[in-house]
Amino acid sequence: MRASTKVFLLMAAGFFFTLAGYSQTVVVDWDHSAGNFSQFKTYAWVKPTRPTPNPLMDQRIVAAIDSQLAAKGMRKADDSPDVFVTYGAGISQQTQTVATGTGGGWRWGGGMATVNQYVTRVGTLVVDIDDGKTKQLLWRGAAKDTLSDKPDKNSQKIDKAVAKMFQKYPPTGK
Repeated sequence: MRASTKVFLLMAAGFFFTLAGYSQTVVVDWDHSAGNFSQFKTYAWVKPTRPTPNPLMDQRIVAAIDSQLAAKGMRKADDSPDVFVTYGAGISQQTQTVATGTGGGWRWGGGMATVNQYVTRVGTLVVDIDDGKTKQLLWRGAAKDTLSDKPDKNSQKIDKAVAKMFQKYPPTGK
C-alpha cells in the first residue's frame, strides 16, 4: 500500500471517530398556527406512554424539563394548566462495521484485513407540549445520542439535550 493511501485511511478513520463523539442531534418542531407561545404560563405533567426502564432516569428527565420550563417563566399548576407536558424515551442498537487492513492492495493481491463490529446503544428522548384546552400537540423536541454505561454521563447528556431543545422554546417566527 502506498504511503499516501495509508495517510488517507488514517485521516478518514480519525474523522469517523471524531464524528462519533459529537453524535447528539436535537430537532424541534411546533404548530405554526398556534399563535404566541409566550401566553402559556402554567403546565401540568401527563404520565409518559414510553418511560425509560429505569425510574431514576425518569426522575432525571422530569427534573431537567422542569428546570428548563421554570427558566422560561412557567410554573406547575394542578388545575386548568395552559399546557400539558409529557415525554417518551426509547433505546435502540446501532451496529457499526470497521475494516482495517494491510497488504499489497487490489493490484498485487494478498494482504490481510480485520473486520470489527461495534454495537452502540442510542437513546432517543421526545418531549411533547400539548394545548391545555384542545389537547392538540403544540411543540415537540426530540434528541438522539449514544448512551453510556455510566449513569452520571447519561444524566449529563439528558441535561444537555433538554437544554438544547428548550433553547428553541418558545418558538419564534414561522
